[in-house]
Amino acid sequence: MPVSDGPPPVLDERKLAVARLWAVSRHPYLAAAIFASPVVPMPGLGKVSVDESWRLYVDPEVVDRWSVEKLGSLLVHHAGHLVRDHAGRARSLGVSSHVTKDWALAADAEINDDLVNTGLRLDDPVLPQALGWAPSRMAEEYFHCDHVDTDVEPDCGSGADARTRSWELLADKQSGLPPGERHLTRAQVAADVLKFCEEGVGRMSKSWRRWAEDMLDPQVDWRRVLAAEIRKGIGGMAGLVDYTYTRPSRRGQASPNVVLPSMQRPVPEVVVLCDTSGSMGEGQLARLLAEVDSLLRGVGLARNRLRVLAVDAAVHNVQRVSSGRRLELVGGGGTDMRAGVEAAARLRPRPSVVVVLTDGLTPWPPEAPKGMSVVVGLIEGGRPRGNRGWEPPEWARVVHIDAA
Repeated sequence: MPVSDGPPPVLDERKLAVARLWAVSRHPYLAAAIFASPVVPMPGLGKVSVDESWRLYVDPEVVDRWSVEKLGSLLVHHAGHLVRDHAGRARSLGVSSHVTKDWALAADAEINDDLVNTGLRLDDPVLPQALGWAPSRMAEEYFHCDHVDTDVEPDCGSGADARTRSWELLADKQSGLPPGERHLTRAQVAADVLKFCEEGVGRMSKSWRRWAEDMLDPQVDWRRVLAAEIRKGIGGMAGLVDYTYTRPSRRGQASPNVVLPSMQRPVPEVVVLCDTSGSMGEGQLARLLAEVDSLLRGVGLARNRLRVLAVDAAVHNVQRVSSGRRLELVGGGGTDMRAGVEAAARLRPRPSVVVVLTDGLTPWPPEAPKGMSVVVGLIEGGRPRGNRGWEPPEWARVVHIDAA
């Protein structure tokens, strides 16, 4: 921990408060984060830094020496580290002590790139362009890219890279923000960012808006969810065994007068229902072809084992395909997935998993089909919702597919 000779200098709390007000006046959407950090005077530190518990370590001499504008700009910078959870992201990325500098440069570049055009006043701020990086990217991308050699070594504390410094408080956890309050503060900042964008009262980078939208409405990769639901249905069938008389039992010689059945493990069958109604645009139909290809590759089905039904108000054809490019999607009328699900149930061998790719503008069967798992890939096409009877049924597993 830094030490200094003689009595420790007294922190000018009034000047620090003015610096906070200066920062909030120019970046009002960060107010919740800037005022949330507890202040810890740290004589001899020679700078201002933050830790993972959102504590703000301040050298009183630095506060006396720096201008309000410079101090306020640094508070904005550190708030950016905290609300964007650079410490948690560094831990998830496995940033070690050998590459801490690279992560610090990447994290600083992500923040400063968004704030430098809004009045941020830092001495020699780290900017992506100066390091040979493209602007408006994430720290993870910068971290994995080569950069121009630089002697700059940012050190904003463990709040930026999850590596505890010697001066940070370890035992006194009461003075920091609990994890729950950190999350709520980030959510409050995200809401304020979106409000600031809607009101159009100042400049706001697209990166801040993307972060706020992801914070309040996190997006899950629907491809992984869809593949997981399909594998879940296949796994349930693959784990079953049944008796069969189609081939003799290996133990039949022990009972020559009795015909004994052998055991077999059913092979999972997957059927895809493609919505080809008039409400589906050409772009969405192209997406259907792509998703069928993804199903073939991701689930690991054998060639020509996947059956595809083109469905609008009726079922037009049944195709066995090994590539989505070979599909013939005919239709164009209204939509009635009741007919499609009923047709799938009549197929032999009976499918164990039925995947429905649709925009959702269709009625559904009132009850779940027996012996089949139904996964609905609901393609978000921006059409109006709220039609009664058109919501996917509760007995189906629904995966929302982003149309963007």
